[in-house]
Amino acid sequence: MTDRNGPQRLARPAYERELQRLQLELARLQEWIRAEGRRLVVVFEGRDAAGKGSAIKRVTERLNPRVARVVALPVPTERERTQWYFQRYVAELPAAGEIVLFDRSWYNRAGVERVMGFCTDAEHERFLDQCPVFERLLIQDGIMLRKYWFSVSGEVQQQRFRSRLEDPTRRWKLSAMDLESVTRWEAYSRAKDEMFARTDTPESPWYVVESDDKRSARINMIAHLLSTVPYHEVPPVALELPPRPPSTGYERVPRELRTYVPDHAARLVE
Repeated sequence: MTDRNGPQRLARPAYERELQRLQLELARLQEWIRAEGRRLVVVFEGRDAAGKGSAIKRVTERLNPRVARVVALPVPTERERTQWYFQRYVAELPAAGEIVLFDRSWYNRAGVERVMGFCTDAEHERFLDQCPVFERLLIQDGIMLRKYWFSVSGEVQQQRFRSRLEDPTRRWKLSAMDLESVTRWEAYSRAKDEMFARTDTPESPWYVVESDDKRSARINMIAHLLSTVPYHEVPPVALELPPRPPSTGYERVPRELRTYVPDHAARLVE
């Protein structure tokens, strides 16, 4: 389906069918990671309102949170600001059999910190020098690293910001920092271009996800991730539901001795 005023949009029935299939494959990938003791790191970066969060949600919603976890670090503390820049991210890296998805990552220094002046020129330059080395060390140690940049046009970003302003259930997604990205669009573009020039390496490339259509972006990103990992289906452990044992005389405590939540749902039926 094509929107006259925007990009081609993936129809919902086709999207939901393919998403279901891909999420089944993600579950198989998860079991392979767990069984083989592998480690996978997926970095999600991009413009504000580019759809990173919704993509992460679709990746993880059918997975075991003990295996696949999302890391979204807050602003560093005063103590963390005195540490080696990558130090607090190292603490979040996966152990054997784990998947970690970074909802923004160490690349904060190349983006928002650079544009908003939260780091010095020297700190920014040091980051660009050290980042390829840091990522090379992760890969040499056996971590599978995938980096996705979600790209969105200025027009679509504006539409999404406006939608968040008007929807009380989504207003929390919009901050003053997000709105700054509108007036600093070109500054963020220059920072991204410099970041790509220094950190888009053969061993740790950036993969750009066009995300003006969120449905297509999610499908494309998940399908690509699956295609880059040499996983295979792991036979599940055989489980059998046991029969319920016969009663030994236990009697349930009377209902009036417990405090139950009111039956709000019953009023909806009426």
